[in-house]
Amino acid sequence: MKKLLALGVVGVLLAPMLGLLTVGVVMNPALTTQAACVASDVNLGPVPDELQVTTAGGDTFTLNHTQLTHAATIITTGAATPGVGREGILIALMAALTESTLRQLANTGTYPESGDYPNDGNGSDHDSLGLFQMRPQSGWGTVEELMDPTYQAEAFYGGPDGPNQSSPRGLLDIPGWQQMGKGEAAQSVEVSAYPDRYDNYEPVARTILDTLTTSPGTDGEDNEIPETSGLVFPLPSGTYVMTSPFGLRVHPITGEVRLHAGTDWAAPDGTPIFALADGIVTYAGMVDGTSGQITIEHTIDGQRVATKYIHMWEHGIHVQAGDRVIAGQHVGDVGSSGQSTGPHLHLQIHPGGADEPAVDPEVWLAEHDVDGIDAPTGGGPFCTL
Repeated sequence: MKKLLALGVVGVLLAPMLGLLTVGVVMNPALTTQAACVASDVNLGPVPDELQVTTAGGDTFTLNHTQLTHAATIITTGAATPGVGREGILIALMAALTESTLRQLANTGTYPESGDYPNDGNGSDHDSLGLFQMRPQSGWGTVEELMDPTYQAEAFYGGPDGPNQSSPRGLLDIPGWQQMGKGEAAQSVEVSAYPDRYDNYEPVARTILDTLTTSPGTDGEDNEIPETSGLVFPLPSGTYVMTSPFGLRVHPITGEVRLHAGTDWAAPDGTPIFALADGIVTYAGMVDGTSGQITIEHTIDGQRVATKYIHMWEHGIHVQAGDRVIAGQHVGDVGSSGQSTGPHLHLQIHPGGADEPAVDPEVWLAEHDVDGIDAPTGGGPFCTL
């Protein structure tokens, strides 16, 4: 239940606000549930006969229907793999573009039998095979398995249900891959001798993903938001401390007694902020030019719910209005913009939508069995507008 708001508690709330809190990173054993989410926002559309694309370096070329069909396999496999999401699919496309230009390559020089399987040509990179140029001798799979594009995609994503059981490591087996640059994440799986190549193909991967997937409309109150696939605490485990709860308090900057409409969790500047649930971004930018904010609308247990993430720097906002996101997606970074005394996330939860009253995030998260709210309470002066 929500905390009662009464002026009589103001004196009690004043005590934790005396002085500034020196923010420390505390370990929290609670684990987020990011790995339980699937990319519910990725819906494959028609595969075109060809698509012209341009790399970051300015090279333009055309992908044919076969290459785009392999891209579709990577997309659908990633969309169905818990924990991958749209960002993981982009990384996989970048890797396959770099390694094979989305061609399922045999390697008859090393494995003559590989030419007996459907292929798009013959490669000659040592003993590598297929879309991601995986090596049987490194444990990625047999020649027969690696000549299957779906198997290669599953192996690249990895994770607990992947074919290699984390050895070699797929994307989901890389700790903190969501916080890495996309090229760095691709390199962590591929372990290439040329680690800087992958970023060149990010614009190509985005063009492919945008072209091959359908984008639902995002304007108007009638826009349908599917039920979320999971709930995720919005900060990484072990990075934060709760410093100011929901409720009436004396604002540490203005000195006014007013409702603190969310909960503050202090964390180091730049700490990733995750979307609490699948949803649609309805606002992403600076409020009154001073305070960075992201608002996301969700459907949770059949109810419309809005979440607001506040105090990011402008460069720390990684989504835009209209974007579809999944639970656990990296949408922003902790900052200290606006009326703030230190880097932190101010989280607000609005059952019924963004224009409805906010409720106590700690209570709401506990009621919905979201891990991560039992970090030690700090009692600092972090605040929101």
